[in-house]
Amino acid sequence: MATRKTFINPDNIEISYLEWNQGQIPLLLLHGMADHGLVWGKLGNYLQENYHIIAPDLRGHGNSSKPEKGYFTEDIINDLEALINHLGWTKFHILAHSWSAKFVPIWVTQKSDYFLSMTLVDPFYINKLPNWMKITFPLLYQVLPFLKMTGDFPSYEFAQNLAKTLKQYQGWSDFQQEVFNYSIQQNDNGIWSSKFAIQARDEIFTDVMLKAGLTQKLNIPTLFIQPEKGLNRSNFQIQPFKDYLPNLTIKKVPSNHWAFLVEPEPFNKVIKEFLAQN
Repeated sequence: MATRKTFINPDNIEISYLEWNQGQIPLLLLHGMADHGLVWGKLGNYLQENYHIIAPDLRGHGNSSKPEKGYFTEDIINDLEALINHLGWTKFHILAHSWSAKFVPIWVTQKSDYFLSMTLVDPFYINKLPNWMKITFPLLYQVLPFLKMTGDFPSYEFAQNLAKTLKQYQGWSDFQQEVFNYSIQQNDNGIWSSKFAIQARDEIFTDVMLKAGLTQKLNIPTLFIQPEKGLNRSNFQIQPFKDYLPNLTIKKVPSNHWAFLVEPEPFNKVIKEFLAQN
């Protein structure tokens, strides 16, 4: 089982994280936008015998600090480098989902010596979008399913019923219930709200959509997870990964963008097999 711990970085940002420390091989698990480290609960339990696993709540998420600004790639990477230095890690495997799978290749480009392997789980669009696309962001905020659980809710029951309609909670297992419960909190005024900081949304969107994630070839062993009903279904979406990642393995898994929540068993098996080879 995991232990929840807290680390305060040199910028006084508090990072809450889960740790499985039975194994010796370092593995860092990064969640997507508006999620938190507990989404990796099933995977952490599955791999814990052989790996020393860390799954942080990135700044603005979960129980970590929520500053008014500072949610660009360089801010997140600074937090993560402080965390791995605190852990004493010099080389590690990294797995990232969605938003994180967009900025992790940037980190690998900057500091390739850190990484034993890279797993990208259904990344956001990896290329750079034109600046004019920013005017469409308010519409995206309204329609994207992972942002429907942000903001305030009139009651716990209202939030739970809304969650049950979303793709990440399809099937509503005990594990998904646990993930949902951690994602919201009751404030002093009695109102329930998401733990995802709304002030993080605009900076993250600007950073993810207007910055290219891959800009040069990376020889690191890379696994690309392609859920059957995920974001990356077309050849043009996959082609940049083939162009920039010569040591690339693509594996399809059942379910949607949140395969690790909806159908974790086949997802976890694919991850274990890849890591064992690298």
